[in-house]
Amino acid sequence: MTLLIALFVIAWVAASVIGTQAYFRGEQSKPIHERNWNSESFEQLAASITATEVDYNTRVPGYLGIRG
Repeated sequence: MTLLIALFVIAWVAASVIGTQAYFRGEQSKPIHERNWNSESFEQLAASITATEVDYNTRVPGYLGIRG
């Protein structure tokens, strides 16, 4: 029974790590809103989780608002 519980915990941790990696890698490739373009907190968190820097050459603005 202990082995089964340990296996379940290890599988849950592995799935959560893979899911977190997928989320942040996906967010790094999506269009980004102008107000979040230079979000240093997202950059730092994404870099620490995925071990890759955000490439702003591949990011595109998600909304180009008209400034009046």
